[in-house]
Amino acid sequence: MRTPGLVERDAGPVAVVTGAGSGIGRATALRLAADGFRVTLAGRRRSALQETADLIRAPDTLVTPCDVTDAAAVKAMVSATDRTFGRIDVVVNNAGISFSSAFDLVTLTAWRQVMAADVESVVLVTQAALPFLLEHGGSVVNVGSVAGLGGDAGMTGYNAAKGALVNLTRSLAVELAGRGVRVNAVAPSLTSTDATADIPSDDIAEFLRRIPMGRAAEPAEIADVISFLVGQDARFVTGVVLPVDGGLRAGSGQPRHR
Repeated sequence: MRTPGLVERDAGPVAVVTGAGSGIGRATALRLAADGFRVTLAGRRRSALQETADLIRAPDTLVTPCDVTDAAAVKAMVSATDRTFGRIDVVVNNAGISFSSAFDLVTLTAWRQVMAADVESVVLVTQAALPFLLEHGGSVVNVGSVAGLGGDAGMTGYNAAKGALVNLTRSLAVELAGRGVRVNAVAPSLTSTDATADIPSDDIAEFLRRIPMGRAAEPAEIADVISFLVGQDARFVTGVVLPVDGGLRAGSGQPRHR
């Protein structure tokens, strides 16, 4: 693990991954490290971030515990990345939360929490990193959800937050394209992570019936698509919200068998 203060500005590109302690964030950090990126691992739990760093097995990682809904903490994380690596080329906004509730029982507190975690955090992290992204012609990938592309009963807050992320992605892509920064998003469907482990089995079974490929995604499969979007093969791709959903959207969310 890298010690802050040892700057090597020309030692390779740098990626900041939020929510890097588990799931899609961990898989993305591992994939980008394998692609040659030096990686800042951001998230709430130092122990989980350290586990990710240990899995990467490379010296060029920076563990930075950070509440991405806290502007001061985000600025400190970006400053630490600059002090350590001297640049930021990629930001993967993966951190977020979900909750389910009938709409008439949704509290304003819960609504604000999901908006802060899933939308405002993206604004804070991207704004803080933007001067560095502009310097190197960087790339941003936001981790959304198929929930942002349609509606689900009992998921109004989460769907609204991920829907806002879709248009935030598109708007930023248009605004920053002429300044050399690309902005895209992935929209996974059901993915096998700690966050989905507690979903009731009946709900999982119903979701799987709606996915033509008949299974949940693995975090590494989402990370592979993120790797493509930040790479040179996607250098003319911006403003895309790419479903990674096993055919769910293509099938309009209908059960596979009638």
